[in-house]
Amino acid sequence: MKLSDLFSNEEAIPSEFRLDKPINQDNFLLDGEIVKWRGEFVPVYSSIYIRKGNRLAQKKLGFYPALTKNAAIASLQAAKKAFAHGNGEWPSLSLSGRINCVQNFIERLILKKETIVKILMWEIAKPFHELEDEFERTIGYLDQVLEVARKKEKSCRVLKREKGIVGLVRDEPLGVALCLGPYNYPFFETLCLVLPALLMGNTVILKPPRFGVLFFKYLEEDFKECFPRGAVNTIYGDGKTVIEPLMRSGEVDVFAFIGSSRVANHLMNLHPRKNRLHSLLGLEAKNVAVVLPDADLETTIKESILGALAFNGQRCAALKIFFVHQDIVGAFLSALKREIGQVKAGMPWVEGVRITPMADPERVSYLKALVEDARCHGARILNKNGGEVFKSLFFPTVLYPVNSGMRIYSEEQFGPIIPVVSYEKIEEPVKYTLDSNFGQQMSVFGTNVRPISVLLSSVKSQVSRININAKCQRGPDTFPFTGRKDSAKGDFSTSEILNLFSARSTITARENEWSEWLFKAFRKQ
Repeated sequence: MKLSDLFSNEEAIPSEFRLDKPINQDNFLLDGEIVKWRGEFVPVYSSIYIRKGNRLAQKKLGFYPALTKNAAIASLQAAKKAFAHGNGEWPSLSLSGRINCVQNFIERLILKKETIVKILMWEIAKPFHELEDEFERTIGYLDQVLEVARKKEKSCRVLKREKGIVGLVRDEPLGVALCLGPYNYPFFETLCLVLPALLMGNTVILKPPRFGVLFFKYLEEDFKECFPRGAVNTIYGDGKTVIEPLMRSGEVDVFAFIGSSRVANHLMNLHPRKNRLHSLLGLEAKNVAVVLPDADLETTIKESILGALAFNGQRCAALKIFFVHQDIVGAFLSALKREIGQVKAGMPWVEGVRITPMADPERVSYLKALVEDARCHGARILNKNGGEVFKSLFFPTVLYPVNSGMRIYSEEQFGPIIPVVSYEKIEEPVKYTLDSNFGQQMSVFGTNVRPISVLLSSVKSQVSRININAKCQRGPDTFPFTGRKDSAKGDFSTSEILNLFSARSTITARENEWSEWLFKAFRKQ
């Protein structure tokens, strides 16, 4: 089947997956009120094309507000007023009280699963079953964070005694948190920034990503009902217009961002009080798979396909380049081509589909340029239909042999291209890892303990996680999720995320009867 045949007419779409009316988001949440926007709007089109007779057209999904600089500054002022130097209603509420508010929000969220998943399917073209998993994972992540918060709530009431000094150590909020999630996980990543920030008593400005924005329309009423006035504010529109003025103001205390290092560095450089800015960053990665000569091919190929092609490779934790030992590279490529031939491409509502339209259709031209550059420098497309492109669909492409003269060797493709490098000595992938600007994860495939342990010793300080005979991934969410070099700043795991949205504060006194009465009274607050 040709890629062009995968797009269908509206009537062929199962009724349960259809989006029958546009989602016109004409409000934003400001200082506890859902405000009607009277200005311009940004139209939203799906990357899924609909067949209408002999032509194809992107489905229009709705629109959202193109807020102005003044509207963005108003959100900042509302968040700042609600924080009130840590004395506002929300930061003054006990941690147990904030836990109850977040729990209430999550319970409301669960009731909207069907609506949220369907909208996201149309906006970012992620397979429907993967979005259902993402929704459930988000709830699981937040439940784990709530449990960590409950433990913090108990520990903050325990007095510490040492050398005649009695003290109370508590977690205090940092201030106004600007939270920006990515388009590949707009639900999971965004809410898993916003709700931990709120739990620790910060006030929040939420800016949805460029794709995956319309479902926030259905959350604004819940934010309003579950949290005090000004604790949550939403802004929409062009980043240059609405985000840059916030950073230039110097009034943003926490910058929680998942995206490119180029954008992160630009925005942080606008902040005039850099020493006061706390940042939590999830950035690029060029995760390496190293296939040793004794690797079990069945396991290696299975994990490689999952690691490289899940959601079209649009994941920071995707496998981005493969170093395969020369003794096994032929067998590896043959097995890889065979398995890619079984990968199903189609629309996101089709059962078992893996390759769907790219969330950002403009990404397709970038991927094509990477492939053409590699071919000009000696790489070949090895798999059937590899490099085939139609509209927003880009079929998985295996490139071999790849070398350092090609852009794909060092650039993060963020798409379904699998570059393969043949190596003779283990020093080659090790050097690549040492020289790389990125250091998120690595996958190592092999069965002999000794060479694996030697490789681990060489690269363990260069990447934050090494996966043995398994793909790179974020979960389980209790495990650290961070990166070295230019890949990340901070740990996004459920056990650490709350610490990044708070600061330790200590109150001490000489140990005596009067101090005991003081701390007893203070702990009740």
